Amino acid sequence: RARPDRLPPAPSSCPPPQSGRPRLREGEADPRGGDGEDAAGEGAAGSRGVRRRGLLRRQGGGRRSSSGGGRGIRRRADPRRRGRRLGRQVRAVLQRIPHGECLTPAQIPGAFEVIRFHSRPQRLVYVQDTVIFILDILYRDRDYARFFVLETIARVPYFAFISVLHLYETFGWSRRADNIKVHFAESMNEFHHLLIMEALGGNSVWLDRFLARFSAFFYYFVTVGMYMLSPRMAYHFSECVERHAYSTYDKFLKLNGEELKKLPAPEVAVNYYMNEDLYMFDEFQTSRAPNSRRPKVDNLYDVFVNVRDDEAEHCKTMKACQTHETLRSPHAVQSSIEADAE
Repeated sequence: RARPDRLPPAPSSCPPPQSGRPRLREGEADPRGGDGEDAAGEGAAGSRGVRRRGLLRRQGGGRRSSSGGGRGIRRRADPRRRGRRLGRQVRAVLQRIPHGECLTPAQIPGAFEVIRFHSRPQRLVYVQDTVIFILDILYRDRDYARFFVLETIARVPYFAFISVLHLYETFGWSRRADNIKVHFAESMNEFHHLLIMEALGGNSVWLDRFLARFSAFFYYFVTVGMYMLSPRMAYHFSECVERHAYSTYDKFLKLNGEELKKLPAPEVAVNYYMNEDLYMFDEFQTSRAPNSRRPKVDNLYDVFVNVRDDEAEHCKTMKACQTHETLRSPHAVQSSIEADAE
């Protein structure tokens, strides 16, 4: 056992305490002011935090962030935070129910549908960008074939929406006649876009027809499952698709505008846009009053301008569908306004 007089000398200077305050004995007053017990508690908490951070550094716990030179530590996602976010969404839905009233058994499926409707739409940008990248490679210099594939796929979601809405109506879970009517008008508009692309020779190659129809078959069931899981997510994805279609036609018009003005319009386009009965044409444009848009068709340039503007109206309608129970048929709104005026 070492003798006391032979122990090594104490260091001349000690590092300052981590808490910023000197450690005090029990009952000793703090020279900076405050209670000694508070200072001792702060010192203990500070030392525990320092020891915990030092242990994380030594054990390599947590991922280091890629930014900041690896100084920060990236924390894992907290499931309690996701639970609190979901709780806020559910409370926002339940606040719509009048105070003191309870849901009947017949209203329970509709309540679950409302909660699913208000779920946050998932980000499907990666899927969309992948599909666009593949189409850009396959149809680099074949615009009409590309438009044929796009229009074949673009009309599929409206069939899927109508199928699910009919199923819900059959089981008595919900009844949305305006949604079914508007989606059917949207499918008819996309159908005439498809006829225009076929008249321009977009479906002349067998491989293009096979790719478009096989993709549409697969996309139908994907959209049905997406719509049953979350209608808002399905509408958001369709909005992204329609926005891409608008940008594609707009870019095509800017690059080939002068050439398109010299070509005649297909007969199917003239019959559709210049028809006397444009009830279904007005029906899918929920942001406009009926009879407010009457396009002209003098040449092929006007045809593609009308198709581009149709895609913009589809985008607005999909945006309106993402707000629960606000979609109204344009003709139903006009009838209500006329009835109120009378």
